[in-house]
This record gives sequence, C-alpha cells and structure tokens, in this order.
Amino acid sequence: MKCRLIVVCLVMALAVLPVLAQDQAHPVTASDYMPPTDPLVQKKLEEWQDLKFGFMMHWGLYAQLGIVESWALCSEDQSFQDRKGEPYTDFKARYFSQIKHFNPRQFNPQKWAAAARAAGMRYVVFTTKHHDGFAMWDTQQSNFKIGGPASPFQGHPRANIAKELFSAFRSEDFMIGTYFSKPDWHHPDYWSPLWATPNRCNNYDVRKYPEMWQSFKQFTYNQIEELMTTLGDVDILWLDGGWVRPDSTVTDEVRAWGYQIPAWEQDIGMGRIVKMARTHQPGLIVVNRSVHGPYEDYRTPEQHVPAGGLPYPWETCMTLTDNWGHVPGGRYKSAEKIIKHLVDIVAKGGNYLLNIGPTPEGTLEPAAYARLEEIGQWMDVNGEAIYATRMHRQYQDGEHVRYTRSKDGKTVYAHVTEWPGERLTLSAVTPAKGSRIVMLGDGKALEWTADTSGLEIRLPVGLQAKGRHVWVFKIKSNRTRK
Repeated sequence: MKCRLIVVCLVMALAVLPVLAQDQAHPVTASDYMPPTDPLVQKKLEEWQDLKFGFMMHWGLYAQLGIVESWALCSEDQSFQDRKGEPYTDFKARYFSQIKHFNPRQFNPQKWAAAARAAGMRYVVFTTKHHDGFAMWDTQQSNFKIGGPASPFQGHPRANIAKELFSAFRSEDFMIGTYFSKPDWHHPDYWSPLWATPNRCNNYDVRKYPEMWQSFKQFTYNQIEELMTTLGDVDILWLDGGWVRPDSTVTDEVRAWGYQIPAWEQDIGMGRIVKMARTHQPGLIVVNRSVHGPYEDYRTPEQHVPAGGLPYPWETCMTLTDNWGHVPGGRYKSAEKIIKHLVDIVAKGGNYLLNIGPTPEGTLEPAAYARLEEIGQWMDVNGEAIYATRMHRQYQDGEHVRYTRSKDGKTVYAHVTEWPGERLTLSAVTPAKGSRIVMLGDGKALEWTADTSGLEIRLPVGLQAKGRHVWVFKIKSNRTRK
C-alpha cells in the first residue's frame, strides 16, 4: 500500500430492470476500464462483488519496528517516515536485520479467521510480500523470508505463515487474496547495491543492464508461481507497487504521485505472469493496482470512499487505525464509523476491504477484536441488505439515507444513518400497493403512505431501540410501479 462484460450488463440492468422507485438514474462517467473476457474470471468477479466485506492484513518486519509498512526504506520523503533522524544506510541495515528478531510465536490464524467471519467479512487479502521484499511464505527464491535461516521462527510448525493463514480462512469459507509487491527493495536486481536508491523505482537503467532486469523479472515470475502453486486455491492476485509498469500505461495520475519517473521502462511482463497464474488458478481475479488495462479486473481506491457510484467493479481499502502496519498506541476507528463506511461503499456499488495490522507477536489487539465483534452484531441483523446487493439507481436520498437493492430489483433497502423521529420520508422509492415494509431486526410490518412525491413510513415508539448505528428498512414488492 502507500497503496467488461459483467459491468456492462450491470449498468444496462440498472437502466432496464424493474425497480421500486420513480428514481433518477445515477449518472456514470465514461471509463477506460477493460472488462475481463474469460468466462471463469467473469463468474468469479460476480461472486466477489456479492461478498462486499473483506479483511486485509499488512504484516511483516515493519511490525517488529512498530512503523507503517516498509516505506521508511524509501528516500523520497523524510516527513512521514519512521527513521527519527537515523542516517539512511544505518536505518536500512537495521530494518533488514529485523529478520533476526521477528518471531510471532503467538500466531493463531484460526482465531483471526473466526473473528473475521463473525464480523461478516467474506474474503481475505494478506500481504505475502511488501515492498521490502520480506516473504511471508516459504519461498525458494530467497532466504529473506519468515522461517528462513536467519529467522528465529524457523522450525515452527506454522513457519509458512501465508499457507497457514490461507488454510484457516479457507476453512471459514473465505475467498482468498494474495497481496504481492511487484517492486522488491531487498533484491539486488531491483535496488542494486552498486548505486544509490533515490526513490521507489529500480535504481539502474534497464536499457544499459538488461540482464539485471531480466533476472528480476524471472525472480518475480517465480515467486508469483509459488504463490499460485504452493498455498492452495487462490481467488485474487492483488498486485501493489503501481510504479512498476510499462511506459504506455503512465498517466497524469501517476505523474502526480510526486516522484521522479525514470527514463527507462519498468515492464515486469504482466501478460506472461497472468497467463501462468491462471493456468494454475483458473478464473483468478487479477488486480494490477492503478495500471489501467487488461490486468485490472477491479479498482482499489485507497483510504477514501468515492464521491459517487463508479461504473466498474471497485473496492475501497482502508485501515481500522491510522496505519496499515501495527503501530503501538494506534487510534481505532469506531465500529459505528466502519459500519457507515460499509453502507456508503456498498450503496455506491463497491466492496469494503478493512485492514488490521497484527502485532509482532502474532496477535490482534483487544480493541481490534472488540470492533470486529460489534460490527458482526450489526451484520447479523442487517447483512441481507449488504451481501449480494447492487447499486440502486439513486443510491443516496439526502444526507442520512443510502440505498441498496436486490439483484432482481424487487427489494430495496433504505439504510438510515440518523434516526429521523416519528416518520421516515423517502423521495427515491414509491412502492406498489400491497408492498410490505419492515425494519430489519424487528420484522413487524410498518404503516406507510406514498404518492408521486415519494414514500412516508410511520415509525412507532420503541422501534429505534431495536437497531443501532444504521437502521435498515426493507421495502419488498412482487410487482413494481413506475
């Protein structure tokens, strides 16, 4: 981190499926998104869009130092990094030496998977390797890995952390995603020790030293093939480090990232990688972050919720604290804030990938478990308004109402983020006569009236107490009125 066939059909469906409202079509902008053409990928992408809520973990050597991932290794900006005035070369040596100290002997992936499942999460994305190059699986391409010769975790029965973690989450029926960084700041054919490392990019001209770049490309290919062949079934290959890309894909957005783009091309050979990966894992979803084109099956806005619905599959990735990795004393977002983010994201057609950074001991902090439990209590009641829903043609109704809808268009869910008092007025839904309206968590039919201006639902005394954070009203009809 520092971070279309299906979609075309979805957008068309929003225009033609029967709906429960006289709503206004949400405007969508033209997109350069390229939908997958492989039917197996299309099917899995549709399944992924049904899951809505995912669990992400950034975990590696940076947890041992208590800093935000591995960005302190990068020379671009001192202001947000964690070197605290230490000379760069000294810090880099100390960082990489953490392999001798990182020893997560309390690692218990079954506990994590059970807590995530109870919270309503349905897929997982785990950092098998961040930009520092430290592998969290038993790679045969490098000794810079958990359980390697220099690691105190070697010989532990769970030393192959990624394999153990994916097995635990798979047993809870999660879709499995492997985060993998394309750049590798530890590999001598990416950051060569022969030259300085001025920024995040590789530090030599690949046109002058093509054999070094070819060696790094093969290393990357081999590691990804390991991920595809040694960790069990994998559903998502989630590739970070978007500056490793062909020149033809460099956009104004990339130029605005604020680092000096090198004169040479960092083409890692995505076509060859994806062909290999899908040979081993048919239907694999590939997320080549920020690199628009045929290997970006969905997009990943980071640490923010888009202002409106987007006309392609997408996922907001966001942290539970202020950081991706574990930083002691981190400030946790409230469960209410997470739930409201989830509602807003799903209403706009996206998925929500929530990140928690495990401790160097291999645990989650009590506050993380408490948040997951509280989120799960809400999802137990209201999950039907989240899972397998799609964006309603008018996803928002004022400041405090978001909509989702069933895929058949016969049910609309109104998510209310602030209790309205004795009456709830909705301008975007006009049910047909005989429609039944209930609040999830209560189930009793509510009185309502509707006319051309919209819908008014009467809310009896005591109903507010049967919900919490966000109240969801289910509006179901066997027929529709336009």
